[in-house]
Amino acid sequence: MSEQSSAFTALASLASSCRAAAKGLPAQIDARPQWSGIGFTLLGSHFVAPMDEVSEMLEVPNYTHLPGVQSWVRGVANVRGRLLPLFDLAAFCGGRLVGGRKRRRVLVLETEALYTGLIVDQVYGMQHFPADEFLPSNSDLVEGLLPYARGSYIAEDNTWNVFRLSILAQDQRFTDAAKDI
Repeated sequence: MSEQSSAFTALASLASSCRAAAKGLPAQIDARPQWSGIGFTLLGSHFVAPMDEVSEMLEVPNYTHLPGVQSWVRGVANVRGRLLPLFDLAAFCGGRLVGGRKRRRVLVLETEALYTGLIVDQVYGMQHFPADEFLPSNSDLVEGLLPYARGSYIAEDNTWNVFRLSILAQDQRFTDAAKDI
């Protein structure tokens, strides 16, 4: 037998034994569509904001207080050369931020007409839920949060209420932050 045919026979034998020992492909499981959002807490409840409504998340930056504004307006911060108005979302909804300052974060809402930062108690990052497990109801929420909550998901024994920042952005009370005189 020639050296070439011997090498070929060895490779063919090796390929055959590899195929025999190989595991099959994983079973084809129908993937469930997922809904994703940014998880955060506010006034003791878990929320998730749709991904397309949060342009970024920040630590609470240094800011300058503004005169003549509502009590829930914390001030304005310079973020990469842009002035970002900062709002205490808990105070706007009738409550107070809880927990330590180091955990607080800013969710940046940016639309064509609005660029603003919303201070929340804590941010958990991206959360994923099976889209078909959406519940049209919400858990018990502070009354000030109800206009912005649109359904919920349940995961790991937590109810994640969907918080629609786009509805907040259209609220005249929110967009008119000047103090009534």
